[in-house]
Amino acid sequence: MGEVEFDGPPEEWTALLPTYADMGFALGGGQTLGIQDHARFGTDAYEELPGIEFDEDDIVELTEGGVDTELFYEMNADAHFIDPHILTHWYDWDQSDVDKVRDEIGPFFGNFIRRHSDEWHDYRYYDLYEALELMAEVFQARARYEAYVALHDEMLATIDERLPPAEERPTAMLLYPASGSGLEFFPFRFDDGGISTKQWRDLGLTDALAATDVGHYSYTDRGTLDLETLLDIDPEVLLVRNHGGESDSEFQEAVLEPLQDDPVASEVQAVQDEAVYNAGYLDQGPIINFYHTERAANDIYPDAFADATLFDRERVANIVTGDF
Repeated sequence: MGEVEFDGPPEEWTALLPTYADMGFALGGGQTLGIQDHARFGTDAYEELPGIEFDEDDIVELTEGGVDTELFYEMNADAHFIDPHILTHWYDWDQSDVDKVRDEIGPFFGNFIRRHSDEWHDYRYYDLYEALELMAEVFQARARYEAYVALHDEMLATIDERLPPAEERPTAMLLYPASGSGLEFFPFRFDDGGISTKQWRDLGLTDALAATDVGHYSYTDRGTLDLETLLDIDPEVLLVRNHGGESDSEFQEAVLEPLQDDPVASEVQAVQDEAVYNAGYLDQGPIINFYHTERAANDIYPDAFADATLFDRERVANIVTGDF
C-alpha cells in the first residue's frame, strides 16, 4: 500500500476480517461497518465485558455473492482495514477496483496475518501486537495499546507459572471441517506463525503434525486429512475450528458424536478420551484472543487451569471505553 496518511482517527471504518474488526473495537474506534462473515466473528467475547454494547445487526455482510464494490460506496468508510491483496486473490476484484475505492472513498490499511502459508503473501507479516500497535497509531490510541500489552503480558506470565512441564503436555492436532459430515478436515500447524494459532503456541502445546509430512492448509493447498492418517498420528487432543459460538452440547453433537460413531475415528486416543475441544474462530484481535486463550487453557489443562480467569473482563471493558 505504500505510505498511508490520515487526517485524524477514522470515525466510520470497515474491516473485512474479524481480526481488524476486533482491533478497531478494542482501541475505542467503535464497530466495523462491514465484515466477511458474521458467523466467523467472535463477538460472544464482547458479551462477557461489563457495560459494553455491540450490535451485530448494524454490520453489513460483505461476502454474500462475492464482495461487491458498490457496498464500499454505500458504507462510505473513512478507512478500510483490509489487505487489498485479499480482494484481488479471493474475490473478483482487480487492482483498478482497489485503486478506485482508495482514491474515491478512503485508504486501505491492513495485512493478512491469519496464517503464513499463502504463496501470494510475499511481503512482511506482523504478529498480533505489532499489527495492533500500527492500528493504535491510526486511532491515536497509544495508551489503550499499552494497556492491552500490559494485560497480555500478565496473562502470559500466569500461563508460564501454571503450565505443566513440556513432557507432560499433550500432543494436539488443529483441524477445520471440510464438509458437513464432521469426518473430513483441513489440517493446520501451530508453527505456521499466524495469529490464528497464537493461543496454541502460547499454551505450549506439542503439535501432533510437527513430526509428519502433512502440510498446512492454505488458499491454494486445500488437501484434507483422512481418518486413517488421523489414526496413524493418534493425537491426544483434537482442536476443531468453525464451531465458535456453539454450546458444549451443540459442539458434541456436531463434532464429537460423529467421530465416536465412526469405526476408524473412534479409535483415536483424543476421541476415546473425549479430549475433542472447540477451537473457536480463525480470526482474532486482542479481545477475542484473551477469550480464546482462557477457554483453551481451561479445556486442555484442567488440573492446572481449572476455572482460572486469565484476564480481567472489567479491565478490558475499561480499556475499550477509555476509563482506565
